[in-house]
Amino acid sequence: MSDSYASQRRHQRVDTTINVRISTIEPERDPWTGRPFFRASHETCANVSRGGAFVMTSEPLRPGRRLLLEMHLPGGEPVEAIGRVAWSKRLVGESPADAASGIGIEFLGGSAEQFALLEEFIAGAEEEEIVERADS
Repeated sequence: MSDSYASQRRHQRVDTTINVRISTIEPERDPWTGRPFFRASHETCANVSRGGAFVMTSEPLRPGRRLLLEMHLPGGEPVEAIGRVAWSKRLVGESPADAASGIGIEFLGGSAEQFALLEEFIAGAEEEEIVERADS
């Protein structure tokens, strides 16, 4: 990501590796049977901010889909948020230089207590990143 793009963000984003469960809120229709169904999968969050997250997944959902995102921070604290798929990226032929397939999720809502835990995690990760850069 270029520095000019990063400076346009409203919220500081930190790299991380957090296990996350994403579940669709609105049902989809099975094309063969016509029955409604919901998706739920365990994925990996690659970066997070107060405003959203990038979740790596081999089956990206289309933009606009609303989700329940459940993650456990490294300290074990659970954070749940309602989100919307802001963008989706699917790679056909991945090479090591490519970024992972996944979805950008914009947070739409959640409890104030859980978002406070998320903000504490982000602030701590930012401090660690600053110390690492200073030590380099």
